Amino acid sequence: MSASDITNTNGAVSAPDFEHYSVMLHETVDGLAVKRGGTYLDCTTGGGGHSEEILKRIVNAGGGRLICIDRDTDALRAAGKKLEKYGDLVTFIKGNFGDAPELLRDNGVEKIDGAVADLGVSSFQLDTPERGFSYMNDAPLDMRMSQGEGKSAYDVVNGYDEKRLADVISMYGEERFARKIASFIVNARNNAPIETTFQLNDIIKDAIPAKCRREGPHPSKRTFQAIRIEVNGELDVIDRVIDGLFPMLNHGGRFSFISFHSLEDRIIKHTYLKYTEGCTCPSDFPVCVCGKKPEAKIITKKPILPSDAELEENPRSRSAKLRILEKI
Repeated sequence: MSASDITNTNGAVSAPDFEHYSVMLHETVDGLAVKRGGTYLDCTTGGGGHSEEILKRIVNAGGGRLICIDRDTDALRAAGKKLEKYGDLVTFIKGNFGDAPELLRDNGVEKIDGAVADLGVSSFQLDTPERGFSYMNDAPLDMRMSQGEGKSAYDVVNGYDEKRLADVISMYGEERFARKIASFIVNARNNAPIETTFQLNDIIKDAIPAKCRREGPHPSKRTFQAIRIEVNGELDVIDRVIDGLFPMLNHGGRFSFISFHSLEDRIIKHTYLKYTEGCTCPSDFPVCVCGKKPEAKIITKKPILPSDAELEENPRSRSAKLRILEKI
């Protein structure tokens, strides 16, 4: 992806009311161990909460640089307005964070000292009806984080065959009624395309037994989550961005990544682990012949979770997990 579309914070146009609660704000930025003269990356800028905290640390440390990436134009405009007082300390790039290594190199950045990523959908995206992320508001089926680009939720719901649709809902939503929901969706769209979030919501509710609808989370939560992940390819880029950025990470540099889904957390955990592995010779070898040494160490033996106070303030953070890796 080209990095030619760079948002200039100076003279930014009026930003939308982009509000997003920055999950585990201090824990995430503490994990970077910001140092004087360092170059840092916010892979998923959103409303700029984590970015602003990083910039505060950069200023306190005596200087440095922050690169902010997001594929949501509204997010970049809002963050640009929020952070314009930091001037040349911050650079904004429009693009998918999965392309972060290429985006950085296209902008003359070869090395970084740390990166954060908040893999969750923003509160702004969820709460803006016309974006089509939420089952709580009626809107066209969209769910694209990058407006107008690529396939939409409409394309997934109306275009995937029943098996593929069921697989998506089962894998990404961990929904036990995935097969039944997919069958109901296909039967409904045979009469007319499913065009809105409320139409899809009603179909899902009809597919789930009444007892299960009354217990647990909203009956559409898992299916909407699954479709959103599929639309945006959210799981496809996690290991790619870690593997792509690790060679660019200076020694002592850190990754501080927040996940909101068990599959996301698993990918982060196992991708981190492979950089901590040392000798791979069989146990019966008297001496090491492979020469492999650990390249990193895991700072968080167990993931950091939101505090009780944060959960009370922002219930949406309840599934968040933070893992930190340091290059050695």
